[in-house]
Amino acid sequence: MIDLLEKGFDFNYMFEWMPSGMLVYSLARQKPLKSNRALLRLFDADSEEGFLRYGPFSAEPRPPQPFGTLQEKLALLPPDGSHRFMIEARTDSGAYKALQVTTTHVPALPEPLLLLVFQDESKEVESARELLQSQKTLEAVINTAVDGIVLINENGIMQMVNRAASQLFGYDKEEMHGRNVHILMPSPHTEQHNGYIDNYLKSGVGKIIGIGREVEGLRKDGSRFPFKLGVSRVELEGKILFAGVIHDLTEQKRAEARILHLNKELEQKVEERTEKLTEVVNKLLQSNIKLEREIKERKAAEAALRQNQEELRRSLEKEKELSELKSRFVSMASHEFRTPLTTIASSAELLGLYTESGQQEKRDKHLRRIQSAVTNLTGILGDFLSLSKLEEGKIHINPVYFSVKELGTEVADEMQSLLKPGQRIETDFQSGHPEAYLDKKILKNIFINLLSNAIKYSGEKSTIYFKLTQEGQQIQALIRDEGIGIPLEDQKYLFTRFFRATNSVNIQGTGLGLNIVKRYTDLLGGKIRFESMEGEGTAFFVQVRWEKQ
Repeated sequence: MIDLLEKGFDFNYMFEWMPSGMLVYSLARQKPLKSNRALLRLFDADSEEGFLRYGPFSAEPRPPQPFGTLQEKLALLPPDGSHRFMIEARTDSGAYKALQVTTTHVPALPEPLLLLVFQDESKEVESARELLQSQKTLEAVINTAVDGIVLINENGIMQMVNRAASQLFGYDKEEMHGRNVHILMPSPHTEQHNGYIDNYLKSGVGKIIGIGREVEGLRKDGSRFPFKLGVSRVELEGKILFAGVIHDLTEQKRAEARILHLNKELEQKVEERTEKLTEVVNKLLQSNIKLEREIKERKAAEAALRQNQEELRRSLEKEKELSELKSRFVSMASHEFRTPLTTIASSAELLGLYTESGQQEKRDKHLRRIQSAVTNLTGILGDFLSLSKLEEGKIHINPVYFSVKELGTEVADEMQSLLKPGQRIETDFQSGHPEAYLDKKILKNIFINLLSNAIKYSGEKSTIYFKLTQEGQQIQALIRDEGIGIPLEDQKYLFTRFFRATNSVNIQGTGLGLNIVKRYTDLLGGKIRFESMEGEGTAFFVQVRWEKQ
């Protein structure tokens, strides 16, 4: 064959460039001898040699295929003539191919050869499979539908019936298929049915089609039953069909009949009891007046009981809160009082030892320690007293006229004695109005508390900024330090009682100062907020206003 192709150049050229895939196959050796380029492209083959030796049509054993292998098909062919058959194969990349093969015997050769022409039918086969699957799915859906479904043609002949319809009418599916739908209708629907279809086909307007109605059905045994019929027009492969959906109304009608019967019985009973009811109503009216009075009395008693319960609940919550406060107070006080008291005791004891005149400096040192400890104790007691008065509601607002600038100067001067070595307070007081009208004492306590904290939590040689601005009937204050700052995770608890930040446990304090400041600010109807960054400092912003007098 190769020699023949080499001698016939024109034939070889035509073979190579044919648009259809072609293969020369040896029946005697049961192996392919030559393929053209179109066949190699069809199977994504890189070379003719590899395709012929290892491809889908080589002599290598193949797994079973739905249409059979090429070798199996060729073995069954008659010895002469042209033949066609289908095979399946996979390309080198794994793609599925469904191929129609046309075989032709090549005459006048030393050995029997076949010329195979391949036509790719993959898309058509896949489409046919999808269509078959869709048909099977549709049939499964129709057959499992609860309602009956009947498909008829223009002449009323049943083309398809589902299981529900056959059971509903008492027929086997085979008995219904091919018969006129008249058998399912009692008179006069039987006579009218063809007229419905003819009128619809002529006018396009349907009395039943596309609308639906309640009709009566006729079973195989002659019994009748009500059902709701919905008819739709279906065009399939150029034919006009009509699909009827049948919903059995037997149980519904029975229920409706039962309801009508019960309604009649009920109406009769209502009439019988109306007279008795009139008598009862008169008695009920008298009882109702008495009952309303009792209900009012009961509601009043329940309201009083709820009020007492609410007061008791609040009292219990208050008692619980006070108990917790007492426990925390005892714990904190025992800790905070111990340090200054120990300092006073030890310094007082040491003072008794320094009796000589040359030891005055040591005596002064311990006197200062005692004085500092007493100041700490005074501050702690001041916080406790302020908190107690706030809890008991004994602090009242007493507004007076005062100068904002003078108040700021007074507070700054009092803080000088608390400054650490090298610390200083930088002030900026701006007043745009002659006098403010607020509770000066409470406002002063707010500033003193905030400045005390700024001094306490800042290091030596640091600056505390104290700024006051008055605009109209409003005072804005800023107190900023360069201290240890407040950790971010602690900031949400800052104004709660007895709270101490995690980075301040080694610094004396009751944890009450900022809670008292917040309460004072609330009493004045003001607002307080802060900004802080751990290790860089904290700034508090206070804003209060007053009404014109």
